[in-house]
Amino acid sequence: MNKKTILTAIIYIISVPSLFAQDSTKGSTKPFVISGFVDMYYRTDFGQNAANNRTSFTNSHNVFELGMASLKLEHSIGKVGFVADLGLGKRAQEFSYNDAGIAQAIKQLYVTYAATDWLKFTAGSWGTHVGSEVVDPIVNRNYSMSYMFSWGPFLHTGVKAEIANGKSGFMLGLANKTDYKSVPGENQKYLIAQYSYAPTDDVKIYLNYVGGKRISDSAKSRQFDVVITGKISNKFNIAYNGTINNTFTQAKNKYATSALTWWGSALYLNFDPSDKLGITLRTEYFSDKKQLVAMSLATFGATILANTLSFNLKVGPLTFIPEIRLESASKNVFVTKTGTSKGTGSALVAAIYKF
Repeated sequence: MNKKTILTAIIYIISVPSLFAQDSTKGSTKPFVISGFVDMYYRTDFGQNAANNRTSFTNSHNVFELGMASLKLEHSIGKVGFVADLGLGKRAQEFSYNDAGIAQAIKQLYVTYAATDWLKFTAGSWGTHVGSEVVDPIVNRNYSMSYMFSWGPFLHTGVKAEIANGKSGFMLGLANKTDYKSVPGENQKYLIAQYSYAPTDDVKIYLNYVGGKRISDSAKSRQFDVVITGKISNKFNIAYNGTINNTFTQAKNKYATSALTWWGSALYLNFDPSDKLGITLRTEYFSDKKQLVAMSLATFGATILANTLSFNLKVGPLTFIPEIRLESASKNVFVTKTGTSKGTGSALVAAIYKF
């Protein structure tokens, strides 16, 4: 393919959305919207070992890393619409860890149908409703991720119905096994659900659930999650996220009567002294005493207290995030030059450009 042909193809791809938007103006409730971002970061681990990072997307030490190039396409006509949310890069690969090839570039891909002004159906694949953090760093105020996000669900693929009723909202759906867009072999569905309540414009409460049989070992897993947000003033707001995961293992076709459990609790304090600066402190307590997830690299399961202080410095569409993270554990689960330790820390600087 010569340069002229490549240039013609690029011009055509760019122009198609604009033509679509112009031709579909009649009856369209939402024009064709294109948005996205790119991000990169540098991280140093105080123990000089990338293995000390037990959360998603920042598994590196003393190197510059590319995060993700993200492109989101949205359009709706009348009661129907679609979203195609694509990502390229290491962050997208880790998010879609059960996929291979081009499928890893699909963060979200779904269609919607608004049957009424209070009932909407969605079919496809979308980011999880569980927790207070998402894969896109431009949405989070901390660049590094919490333990609860990293070891909970990332995405769901299936169908869901959402009902709005005054200050309350309901969601109920059936999905593939957690984090699978395409499931090999038998696929027993997961149940997903959410109840939301907004007593005032400044306070919102979300109760979340996901449960089903795991594909790896046929164990039954269920996770309960709560997110509460509160606006104190125009410059200060807080958020809380608590979650608990119960796993019932199977032996000789019988499930255990007691559950193996990991759980976490995090408080987010957000302060915005100006529209150019935001400061966030995330304090998270994570318990994995049964060595189920985050402590799988350690000899003993443990609890961890992680404090992350992030600064969001905004220059037009560009956001810089200097961040320092200090962690302490109940066991020697972190690696140092001389052995292991109960404590570790890291620092990073990230840059995110949004368009």
